[in-house]
Amino acid sequence: MSELDEIKKLFEDDKYATEISGAEIIDAHKGYARCEMPVKQIHKNAGGMIMGGAIYTLADFAFAVAANSFQPATITLDSNITFLTPCKGSRLIAIAECEKDGRTTVCINVTITDDLGNKVALVRSTGFRVSKEGLGTYAKVKR
Repeated sequence: MSELDEIKKLFEDDKYATEISGAEIIDAHKGYARCEMPVKQIHKNAGGMIMGGAIYTLADFAFAVAANSFQPATITLDSNITFLTPCKGSRLIAIAECEKDGRTTVCINVTITDDLGNKVALVRSTGFRVSKEGLGTYAKVKR
């Protein structure tokens, strides 16, 4: 099984992100993730624009993948999103990159674009390491 397949398997139980929102892991390794989500009618508000919550869900999922892939289990401590422009494409793309990986905290920046290249939002999240074990081990112990 490839490293990417292992990461996808690790996050397959994140039903809200994967089944309801349609988020997919495209690429991931330690401190990095690329996740994408097709724009669906369910993501749109009454004005026909993509809801901020849908955009944030994708960003939070990308953060989780980047922060937890082959690293100690991490939860979000703080997150800030800045919306830049409405999505005009048919797909949202989240690139999460680790800026600082410390012993107990991690800082990850997520850039959300659409498939037309428009920068839709910027997210900066800080995570807290809740375990010295990886998420897979942590999740099995806590279930």
